[in-house]
Amino acid sequence: MELFLDTVFIILGFVLLIKGADFMVSGASSFAKKFNVSEIAIGLTIVAMGTSAPELVVNLVSSSQGLDDVVFGNLIGSNIFNLFLILGIAGAIRPLIVQSETVWKEIPFSMGLVIVLFILVNDTFFLGGDRNSSGIIDGIILLLLFVTFIFYVFYNVKHNNHTLDLPDETPIHSHWVTLLMILGGLTGLVIGGKLVVDNAVDIARSFDLSEKLIGLTIIAAGTSLPELATSAVAAYRNRADIAIGNVIGSNIFNLTFILGINSIVKPLNFNTQMNFDFYVLIGGSILLFIFMFTLKSKKLDRWEAILFLAIFIAYISYIFIRK
Repeated sequence: MELFLDTVFIILGFVLLIKGADFMVSGASSFAKKFNVSEIAIGLTIVAMGTSAPELVVNLVSSSQGLDDVVFGNLIGSNIFNLFLILGIAGAIRPLIVQSETVWKEIPFSMGLVIVLFILVNDTFFLGGDRNSSGIIDGIILLLLFVTFIFYVFYNVKHNNHTLDLPDETPIHSHWVTLLMILGGLTGLVIGGKLVVDNAVDIARSFDLSEKLIGLTIIAAGTSLPELATSAVAAYRNRADIAIGNVIGSNIFNLTFILGINSIVKPLNFNTQMNFDFYVLIGGSILLFIFMFTLKSKKLDRWEAILFLAIFIAYISYIFIRK
């Protein structure tokens, strides 16, 4: 009976995620056209932060309970899910055209950030520390990188470095309707994500899975569902900028703001077994950058997206074998 209820709540969570994503994309598109702000800027900020809300909530709760493996597993796993699974699905639905600013600045920034974090948490190897962790100093560095990124996005908005590319038929709603659509979509995403995660973890624990594996898979997948739903809907609606911006912005938000806050509130011990997962994330970021110059420039083609999906399946298969 308990397993049946967990399954029902997971299905309900998926419904809320899909509808929440639909409202979020519609509200964000309306906001972009109303205020003449590019969709990539909206995707990198409002949508990315909104869809990363589940990671923030889950990680604060996990760190307060001393579940450091869950915190790192969730963040690294979520970014791997975002990069390989979400861009893979979105690109398979419709090839994603990427703006020049994103290719030359935002993708490299995201890639460099992963390398910086890899160095910060491997203290004993790179910095000569006595343990591998993310402490207060690391948290401050990450938050400064987050502030730098936000200033960069708003600088681009102010100087129109990102082009506004919205179809004429994009509906423009009133201020209140637009706000309610974004907030309503965010609420659906958060509640749906929590329902999926909580009940999926209950099922996983009944099969005696480790914290690290739960963080890298079940929780990472659950907290990435808002990004998946939002980017898939955005790709289907031909909103490539929101799909791409959501993934890149969410990955940056996860590793700077969320881990930065977590590290300041309570220093976290890092399990070096997760370095392999860092390698996968770094390799995927490099591969995404390379894909911007194959076949049609500045575009994630369908075959490249399918390759991302194949790599993701291989990665998930490996970590279940590795445990």
